[in-house]
Amino acid sequence: MTQLFRSLIFVPGNNSRFLEKAKTLQADIVCFDLEDSVPDNEKVNARKLIKSALKSRKLYKSSIFVRTNSPSSGKIPSDLKEIVQKGIDGIVIPKVNNVKEMKKIEKILSDLEKTRKLKPIQIIPSIESAQGVVNTFDIASFGKRVCAVVFGVFDLLNDLGVEYAKDSEGEKYSRRKIPVDAHAAGVAVIDSIWQDLKDSKGLEKDCKLGKSLGYTGKSIIHPDQIPIVHKSFHPNKNEISWAEKVCKIYLESTKKGKGATTVEGKMIDEVHFKQAKALLDLVK
Repeated sequence: MTQLFRSLIFVPGNNSRFLEKAKTLQADIVCFDLEDSVPDNEKVNARKLIKSALKSRKLYKSSIFVRTNSPSSGKIPSDLKEIVQKGIDGIVIPKVNNVKEMKKIEKILSDLEKTRKLKPIQIIPSIESAQGVVNTFDIASFGKRVCAVVFGVFDLLNDLGVEYAKDSEGEKYSRRKIPVDAHAAGVAVIDSIWQDLKDSKGLEKDCKLGKSLGYTGKSIIHPDQIPIVHKSFHPNKNEISWAEKVCKIYLESTKKGKGATTVEGKMIDEVHFKQAKALLDLVK
């Protein structure tokens, strides 16, 4: 599936009505949630509902990811055992602190993919702690599975001992560092959610700030936020020009029997080509 990263919407995995409604959503990524929106006594039920929903993958218009529980929870092996199957495009891993955690998760994924004869599943690590912010570049450049990173502001502020407020001073350094590290690693970067569902002007302003910082898109919690986010993160002239170069040079490379190539000193492969093509298709 070709892929864009303007919007990632979280859908509670234990709510069958929401999972069904997600088939009509226009978000670039629909993320079935097993973490924050699902109480502990509902985790098992949520895994079963998500497993069932993935069997209807063709009915969903978006890329489908699943947010697992955090590495520190000890629940990821059980999460992956249930939800890794045909139909899933990737997983979002919350509260990633370091590469060591990523290695353990990749080992589980690789074993499941081999046993179940699946193609490699993408990973979007979520940066939500002081340690994670410090290690963002290493996490983002962990390997080909990592297609993006996402910023989680609320748990970060909690880790810093700072109360959340709109335009909080405590988030500013981290919010600016994460996209720099992500772009240096060559992956997309998704900004944190806007919590006030009634403040659409505030959301629009926050999107513009995020885009000016280098974010590719935004994570969201309600379908009404999708149009504002998509309008705000519409590709600019530089992004369109870059996508045109990627498509042109990559296609020329494949005609010569080569896969990966370079554009202006940066390595590109099939994944970059698909993302560039998706962007150009969107513009058209």
